[in-house]
Formats: sequence, C-alpha cells, structure tokens
Amino acid sequence: MIDAALKALSQMFSPPLRRVLWKAVGLALLLIVIIGIGMQRVLASLADSGASWAEQTAGMAPHTAWAALAWVLSIMAGLGIVTGALLLMPAVTAFVGSFFVDEVAELVEHEYYPAEPAGRPLPVFRALIEGIKIALLAIVVYLFSLPFVLFAGFGFVILFVANAYLLGREYFELAAMRFHPPAEAKAMRKARGTYVFLAGMVIALFVSIPLLNLATPIFAMAFMVHVHKKIAGARAELIEPAR
Repeated sequence: MIDAALKALSQMFSPPLRRVLWKAVGLALLLIVIIGIGMQRVLASLADSGASWAEQTAGMAPHTAWAALAWVLSIMAGLGIVTGALLLMPAVTAFVGSFFVDEVAELVEHEYYPAEPAGRPLPVFRALIEGIKIALLAIVVYLFSLPFVLFAGFGFVILFVANAYLLGREYFELAAMRFHPPAEAKAMRKARGTYVFLAGMVIALFVSIPLLNLATPIFAMAFMVHVHKKIAGARAELIEPAR
C-alpha cells in the first residue's frame, strides 16, 4: 500500500498526469468559488434581514449599531464558509474525480502495467452518477458531523473515518469497473473491505491537507489503480489453483 501511494505521488507530477492535474485543480477551485459565493450571498442576506427585523422589533439601539452587527455577522459567515469549504473538499473532489477517471487510469496502466490488458473506459454517465452519489453522501456526513466539530471536536474523527470509507469505496470501484462489471467490482471491494478501507485512510489523509487536497482526484485514482491491481492479482492467484 505504501508502494502504491509512492507510485501515485511520483507520477502525479509527470508531464502527462500534470496536464490532467491542472484541469482537475481548476475545476475544483471553480466549484469551491461558486459554492462559496452562493453561500456568502445567502448568509449575508440573512444577516441583513435579521438585523433589520431586530432593529424594528427592539427599537432601542441606533441604526448604525444594527448595521455594524449585520456587517460582523456577514464577516463571520464568510470565515465559516472558508472553513466549510475545507471540510466539504471530499464532496467536491469526489464529483470532480468522476470527470478524470479514465484519463488518470489509462496513464497509470500504460506506465506501470504495459504488458497487461488495458481497462475499458467507463461510460461517462456511470462515472458521473458514482461521483454525484459519493459527493452527496459526503455532504450528509459533513452535516451530521458539524455539531460535533463545533461543540466537541469529535466530529473531525467522524469526518476522517467516513471520508476514508466513502473515498476508498468510490475510487476503488471506479478503478475496478474498468475491468469488471459493476456488481463484480462492488463484490471485490466488499470481499477486501478492510484493505480498501485502509487504502481509503491514505486518501482521507491526503484530502485533509489544505491546498494539496485539490489534487485528490488525481492522487486517489492513480493510487487505487495500483490497489486494484494488487487485489485482482491476489484474487487470480487464489482462483488459478482451484482450476
């Protein structure tokens, strides 16, 4: 597993993968900016409306005091959005990764496994559905963990473990589905669930590092290609003697 991670890291910055890396980083940044601007506008509007309502209801403090309060609340909302964007990065990268599955996998397979049959490109719709599904699950986990992050700090542990499971599951199955039908890829992942979860912890660690986590789709897919090859090879060795 360490060897797979080192191979993925070293190939990430090679010229062919570097081109894909810049595209993935650009798309991830664009999504984060769009989400951030949308959330900031909504929260700032709510802060202004709340301050206006409080001013009319209370009728005590001058207008400038309530305007200042609305400004402070909007600034706090902006800071909260920055923090939230970091915590929502697994959801963003899961969605972004669905666009670059085959480009990354083909480059890794060509570089490290040239003598083996190449994988079949995934249907765009299938890859997109898998990315959206995991992204939505990551958002649900984030919303569930948020109270624990704010009040107990235990939420970070919940987020890390959940991200390890979700990201490990997504990227392994995407790598496996290039060689197996979806049902067989899922069965393979379940059969080696502990190993895939541990591999997912490597991705969860990567995605928890600010700025570097923008490259998560490239690292995760390259890493899981190696993990799948190892699991598939071990599985073939078990099946062969039985024949």
